[in-house]
Amino acid sequence: MHIHILGICGTFMGGIAAIARQAGHRVTGCDANVYPPMSTQLEAQGIELIEGYSTEQLSQLGSQPDLFVIGNVVSRGNPLMEAILNQGLPYVSGPQWLGEQVLYGRHVLAVAGTHGKTTTSAMLAWILEFNGKEPGYLIGGVPLNFTVSARLGNSNYFVIEADEYDTAFFDKRSKFVHYRPRTALLNNLEFDHADIFADLAAIETQFHHLVRTVPSEGLLVVNGAEASLERVLERGTWSPVARFGLDAKNTWSMRPHPNDDFTVLREGKEVATVCWAPNSGVMGRHNQLNALAAIAAAAHIGISPADAALALAQFKNVKRRLETVGQHNGITIYDDFAHHPTAITTTLDGLRRRVGSGRILAVLEPRSNTMKLGVMKAQLPVSLEAADRIYAYGAASGKAALGWDLAEVLAPLNQKGVQQETQKEMQKEAQQAAQRAQAFDDVEKLVSAVVAEAKPGDHILVMSNGGFGGVHQKLVQGIVEKY
Repeated sequence: MHIHILGICGTFMGGIAAIARQAGHRVTGCDANVYPPMSTQLEAQGIELIEGYSTEQLSQLGSQPDLFVIGNVVSRGNPLMEAILNQGLPYVSGPQWLGEQVLYGRHVLAVAGTHGKTTTSAMLAWILEFNGKEPGYLIGGVPLNFTVSARLGNSNYFVIEADEYDTAFFDKRSKFVHYRPRTALLNNLEFDHADIFADLAAIETQFHHLVRTVPSEGLLVVNGAEASLERVLERGTWSPVARFGLDAKNTWSMRPHPNDDFTVLREGKEVATVCWAPNSGVMGRHNQLNALAAIAAAAHIGISPADAALALAQFKNVKRRLETVGQHNGITIYDDFAHHPTAITTTLDGLRRRVGSGRILAVLEPRSNTMKLGVMKAQLPVSLEAADRIYAYGAASGKAALGWDLAEVLAPLNQKGVQQETQKEMQKEAQQAAQRAQAFDDVEKLVSAVVAEAKPGDHILVMSNGGFGGVHQKLVQGIVEKY
């Protein structure tokens, strides 16, 4: 079958393309921006890519596609989509195609939640792989234990990052309702995606729909500390529920060690100890909980906690999750995908636990649709409390522009710095404290400010869910030139 994918260069749709190719289909695709690394990954698998959505490509493909698979970046008015509709050509959403053609009949382990989906999915897929299950998987990031972010697999098991975002312009249900999991892991649930959801209750409804699809012989692995998830369960459950969390009342709990390792408890009994590999970059309480959830989900298919812990001892993390991208003269630069205030908080907390009293210079780009709408702006100052210095970027114009004043939102961080100064301290020190948080609308000026401030022993944490104007390498270069 010849499948043509619209919006092929997104992580999810690119994963679908790779899986379809592995399944033996001829796969072509198009996107508004065809560029590395996704373009090179797809082309290496024999997938032909076309830049843009012009209708001319229908005659450039050599044969009429048997099916068009539509990504959720495509909307009405897209010229190629309009041609597909006008000509009555067959089309389907990416999640529906995946559910019907790949997941049907398999034991699907779906990882849902506002935060930690990618890391937890990568952990779970690696636990299965390490224990000889040869799973298929589709992960919204690059798991460093594997060479690709998606594969068809050689067994009945499939691990999928289950996103609550909508399916397509013609199907406004969350993607995950198409996956029909037997093991559903509900990691957490907060308000997000303000561009498509009116409030938290609307997202809870979608999670309720997911719960409705889990069979009675399946399992719900649920974060026991989330009131929002309890509300979802109160609306109805038809499957066994295993809760996880710090509290020993949960089915699965843990005893943290002084470092980031931890002991796993099941029904209050010690069953395993997770010891992370040196230099894995896995740190923080949130990753301990992610791992605990993955262990609980793996147990549902017969993998013992001890065997799961052995796998996690070799877990290499996911690209862009506190990934070290540069070190020079005692200064370390990290890249992290955090963009929601809760993710910012947990990322900073994890790094603070690792570096102790070392200075953290946080470099932030609030660019998600939710952040640009300003829904979470009031939470930003609190989420950044663990940082010693904050450098935030908001584009002045264009699609990336914020609809609110970044400097004004960050002002409480500076005011707090001034209030903490004693009257006996020098005016200069008070001024420095007042500059704890700075806002920029120019990436080059932001880089210059960070480089000027950075000292040996500092940790520069870059947080963004986008490319951030190449700021990571600019910071590395600036630090090298400075020292």
